[in-house]
Amino acid sequence: MYGFVFFDLDGTLLNTLDDLANAGNYALSRLGLPVYDTEKYKYFVGNGIPKLIERILPENSGDDLKKRAHGLFDEYYSAHSEDMTLPYDGIPELIDALYDAKVVTAVITNKDSVFADVLIRKYFGDKIYRVYGSIPGTPHKPDPYWVNRALSELGADKKDVLYVGDSGVDMQTANNAGLESAGVLWGFRREDELRENGAHHICRTPGELFGIVKSV
Repeated sequence: MYGFVFFDLDGTLLNTLDDLANAGNYALSRLGLPVYDTEKYKYFVGNGIPKLIERILPENSGDDLKKRAHGLFDEYYSAHSEDMTLPYDGIPELIDALYDAKVVTAVITNKDSVFADVLIRKYFGDKIYRVYGSIPGTPHKPDPYWVNRALSELGADKKDVLYVGDSGVDMQTANNAGLESAGVLWGFRREDELRENGAHHICRTPGELFGIVKSV
């Protein structure tokens, strides 16, 4: 059994899409810009809020517009990040099973640290040991900065860690850190993206994921 599992957050543990889309569209509408269907946000998210803002704004938008949009996004999301967000089916049971098996779990996400910590503690309490979210001035995934920090702080051997996520960015992060990766299909991206970016395993259900954790 793997001794450690590192999870992505959005699209992996929690379905945050509606709340993220609503925050993005709030910012756009306040700026007098066209909004997007929620499904399109599956391809806007994944690289942190600054990149999401860049993707939803018109091409070649200036820094001032990006700053205003980011501020409006944060204004809305800080008040509404829990409106529609929920764990995916089977995820609470998976986290319980890993906790009972004494597998150390951590979250490594491009979501802002303050939002990430609140959501994880609300839905999973202390059953997830550590949350590593985005902090200004530090690199976003797929840079392995936060993975390497987690490895160091948790005293984990890379061979004893499984990295789990729903996007190509997550698979790249695992590869850049030298970790085994599992791509999940209940999130925001498709199987071909996961495979093209080097996923070692593909999981269709949390139960399948637990089987992979146990198999080592």
